[in-house]
Amino acid sequence: MTSLARFGGTPVRTAPLPSVANADGRTIGREEIQAVEAVLQSGRLNRTMTPASRVAALEAGFAEWLGVPHVVASTSGTSALHLAVAAIDPNPGDEIIVTPITDFGSVIPIIAQNAVPVFADVDSVTWCIDPASVAANVTDRTRAIIAVHLFGQPADLDPLLAIARDNGIPLIEDCSQAYGATYHGRRVGTFGDIACFSLQQSKHITSGDGGLTATRDGALARRMRLFADKGWPRDGEIRTHLFYGVNYRMTELQGAVAGAQLAKLDDVIADRRHAGHLLTSLIEDLPGISIPALPGDGESVFWLFPVNVDAAKAGASVGELCAAIAMEGIPASAGYVTPLYLTPALAEGKTYGTSHFPFDSPYTTRSYTDYQPGLCPNAERMGSAMFTVPINERYTDDDVRDIAAAIRKVVTAYASGAVTAAHAAH
Repeated sequence: MTSLARFGGTPVRTAPLPSVANADGRTIGREEIQAVEAVLQSGRLNRTMTPASRVAALEAGFAEWLGVPHVVASTSGTSALHLAVAAIDPNPGDEIIVTPITDFGSVIPIIAQNAVPVFADVDSVTWCIDPASVAANVTDRTRAIIAVHLFGQPADLDPLLAIARDNGIPLIEDCSQAYGATYHGRRVGTFGDIACFSLQQSKHITSGDGGLTATRDGALARRMRLFADKGWPRDGEIRTHLFYGVNYRMTELQGAVAGAQLAKLDDVIADRRHAGHLLTSLIEDLPGISIPALPGDGESVFWLFPVNVDAAKAGASVGELCAAIAMEGIPASAGYVTPLYLTPALAEGKTYGTSHFPFDSPYTTRSYTDYQPGLCPNAERMGSAMFTVPINERYTDDDVRDIAAAIRKVVTAYASGAVTAAHAAH
């Protein structure tokens, strides 16, 4: 008879884990409070009216941390990606290749610029974009590739860079979940033409929302800075607008918080890596369980902790395992997100009014009806092939051991056959 909490046993844990949704799971402290107070006392909350701008200091500090010359701050991770897409200036109907397993913010900028997202499948181990699928989707309309570093893991950049180089198209790195992840010993965000980072509440550092877009290319950086400020060249002598742009200006309040957070980033990364490596060591011997091996001698920064499952060896489906682990007091989620092309916005072409633009237009060779089940098989089976548990820089070793104990208790019970038919019917 099994002692799983799902069937009446005592759960491994009853206290909630530290969460990024609360103060106990964040590194916010007196430094952020003092920075915000200083901005409020100055009365200058807008970056463009502030001689000693907190936002400008954040941009310079992050550029130094990442090791690139140009960083442009904006209002969100989605806006950071929009700056990148706008900088490469696609024509209506041009195609940008992206993964379907990502936040919708990776796709919004493509549609906003009237380009078309083309979905490449994911690798079935890391769940990052599969270079072979990218190569198969390149056409003469392809304008860029967006590589998302998922869960804090690096995508396989060498082949992606080769595809981009061979086809004369830029590679955009979406590093929203991967501050400090490495590939061949180098930080992600330093390989492609443009890199984008998010400062949303759940990310490694946060200002509630906010974005950072980095590049080595001065012309791209200028175009991004102009696009984020309505195409307004503030270094000129007259007020004008050089091209269509939006208002994505980060406020001094966001810049103050993010600047204080940036000083803590290396410690956050180290603490998450410690927790992730400890958890890996405690569960990697379990039957039917595997931790993704990363490409390019990669090093994760553990935004989430992904676990691949061989259901036959583990003795239960991913859904059953997640339900049982959750009853032990540890949140566990099957898969990650629904493939984006199956969401109503894309599968039903819900974009601009009833037009289905840009999918049904003279500018494109693709239709929104291309977004159907079967498009990316690995992405579609993700929910039945892996699960994630949260991980956090504020976890103690005891917190991590509780996560491991819950996973071990559940997997051992199912894989050994201790969960009987009677239990399953309970």
